[in-house]
Amino acid sequence: MAIQARTEFSSALAAIARERGLEPAVILDTIKQAIVAAYRRDARERGEEVDSEILHFDAEVHPGSGEARIFSWEEGKEDEKKDITPPGFGRIAAQTAKQVILQKIREAEKDAVMTQYAGRIGSLVSGIVLRFDGSNVRIDIGRTEGLMPAEERIPNERLSLSQRLTFLLKNIEESEHGKQIILSRGEPDIVKKLFAREVPEIGSGAVEIRVIAREPGARTKVAVASSQSGVDPVGSCVGQKGVRVQAVINELNGEKIDVISFTENPEEFII
Repeated sequence: MAIQARTEFSSALAAIARERGLEPAVILDTIKQAIVAAYRRDARERGEEVDSEILHFDAEVHPGSGEARIFSWEEGKEDEKKDITPPGFGRIAAQTAKQVILQKIREAEKDAVMTQYAGRIGSLVSGIVLRFDGSNVRIDIGRTEGLMPAEERIPNERLSLSQRLTFLLKNIEESEHGKQIILSRGEPDIVKKLFAREVPEIGSGAVEIRVIAREPGARTKVAVASSQSGVDPVGSCVGQKGVRVQAVINELNGEKIDVISFTENPEEFII
């Protein structure tokens, strides 16, 4: 059993080090800090004095077996370090080490997910309404959650739990709880991305959306131009019998969308 314990601990340590891109010694140091904190907590509950500024504590963790010992010494007397490991502390240390390793695994998984989504900023994602935090909305986007703040919502859009919608992945921001994926349905860019999804000519570069003016939930005007002769930019975006523009309208819950031709002449464009 001792050999198995050594294998499990050292294997877990090596796996976390690889996933986090850290040295095993760095992970061990985190475990040591957590074990010292666990010892202090238990000692306080036993009524022992462990918060003196002159009293120092350290933990030693065997990298193979995971066995942990606690040492203490007074300020300036590190050469008089004493082993104060309480009876039965091995179980507490093992649980603490396991919690640290599991936490590192969760952090590694979250970092991997955030890295994946960081490469998709500015693109469309599909998501399901999970819950409401006041006027903010939490969205299930697959491997993680996104947040649609109140200012990124369509003002008159009524949402319901479990409703599936399309969002613009606007940004990834740091928050007090770590990195947060910010979603939007109010940004003009979501209209641009929806048209790009529905209109092959935009994807090929034959048609370009030059300007978008949007009042989210009310109306949007999209000015388009063609870089290829013989390609009707407005007709391409509207589609046969309006099927393409209607698909975008449906995604935005009936928002009115006008597609017009772009011109460099300001007077003509305003008209």
